[in-house]
Amino acid sequence: MTSTSTSFCKNALVLLLLSSLGYFCSTAADPTDGFTRVSLTNNNFKLQKPYDKSVAERYSKVDGVETFKVYTNDKPFEQGSPTRPRTEIRVTGYDYTSGVWQFEGSCYVPSPTTGVIIMQVFGAADEATTLQLRNINGDLMYYNKNVVVSNVYNKWVRVNVIHNVGAKKVTIFVDGVQKMVMEDHGPDTHYFKYGAYAALTGSSNYMESRWKGIKIFKK
Repeated sequence: MTSTSTSFCKNALVLLLLSSLGYFCSTAADPTDGFTRVSLTNNNFKLQKPYDKSVAERYSKVDGVETFKVYTNDKPFEQGSPTRPRTEIRVTGYDYTSGVWQFEGSCYVPSPTTGVIIMQVFGAADEATTLQLRNINGDLMYYNKNVVVSNVYNKWVRVNVIHNVGAKKVTIFVDGVQKMVMEDHGPDTHYFKYGAYAALTGSSNYMESRWKGIKIFKK
């Protein structure tokens, strides 16, 4: 064996030993790195629900877990509204038209809920929203177009959505892993919503989503 080969073997052995002792660690950057978390109080969370139902019939919060329930034949959130039924939170106090903003929360959708919009970035130039995340047959979807991640029924998943207004980009992370980058839908006043909003087609009779750990960040 040459001296070069001997040196290579020694170096490889050292690297192997260091790795086994935990000296090397490959962890992906957290999507919130470089962001500043904003302060949220109960006043920042506005519940929208079927106007003829009590809060207790459609929403609860126990040990930090918010549960949103809605039926496909429920009334809209206010009389005269042409919108589909919903039980969801509209985050207030941090509407934005510029900058880089991020929503974070952990979501759980029980089977067989389907056809439900669980998170939105509201506001766009030519339509109502910049982003919708839907659960369709257990898959987390970008609108009803692209699968963000499959098979999320009956499990908690951490969702991070970054909206870079200047770059016109929306980036979606699930459990800390970047899954999708999409163009936004143009300038407007934007804000975040989460909960259970019945999609126009394909919604199950009963829909439910659960959320915890809601945070908002900005740059």
